[in-house]
Amino acid sequence: MNVFFYFEEVRKKQPLVHHLTNWVTIYQCAQVVKSFGASPVMAHAQEEVCEMASIASALVLNIGTLTSDFIESMIKAAIVANKRGIPVVLDVCGAGATAFRDEMCFKILDSVKVNIIKGNSSEIAKIAGEDVSTKGVDSGEVGADIFEVTKNLAKRRDSLVVATGVNDVVTDGGKTLVVKNGHELMSHVVGTGCMATSVIGTFAGAAPSNLLEATAAGLCCFEIASELVAKKGAGPGTYIPMLFDEIFKLDENSLVSMKRIEQ
Repeated sequence: MNVFFYFEEVRKKQPLVHHLTNWVTIYQCAQVVKSFGASPVMAHAQEEVCEMASIASALVLNIGTLTSDFIESMIKAAIVANKRGIPVVLDVCGAGATAFRDEMCFKILDSVKVNIIKGNSSEIAKIAGEDVSTKGVDSGEVGADIFEVTKNLAKRRDSLVVATGVNDVVTDGGKTLVVKNGHELMSHVVGTGCMATSVIGTFAGAAPSNLLEATAAGLCCFEIASELVAKKGAGPGTYIPMLFDEIFKLDENSLVSMKRIEQ
């Protein structure tokens, strides 16, 4: 697949990505979208989410710092997004950690159409019905085959499912892509998972007609930039600003030569 094509679509179309997201990482999510050349907006209030969703190219929901009223805002925004046919991305951040998180994930999934469900392996396994626990927002042990788990969940929910980890699994239940880019340093930095969700929303907003490839391309670009940061000797403290620089400087040569995506 042509990762550079999707990268260029983002730069050309500059999609508006409406976020209702994690307060811990809200700046990083906004800046990663901006570094790719798109437009982020962080609008959470129930009084404006419908109006904002009505002009967006994609909607990103992240339950990292959830409250009951926040979930209601998410559902209201997603209803508008569904009516307009724009992609809705849900990061099931922390699913498997508490009963409340699990309940809110299923409330969203049962109330509106979610086009892309994203989480780490234990979060996705929990949403799929597996008996797993998540360590706060860090992945826990998953005994089941993550490929089967994601494929079955995708079929059952009629959604694209993304399980991130050492290798990222992206599946629509029929076709599966595995993104093998990235670097171990990412696991030592707060916010890489949330940023990845925002990147998925960005690429989905730019290429909604092929969410599978757009999602894989977005993750690939994000993780290639992470590899470039690691090559320069960054640690957790310098990773974030250097990551934004590397994303901004991505070009066709680096994307073509460093891409590692398998079907």
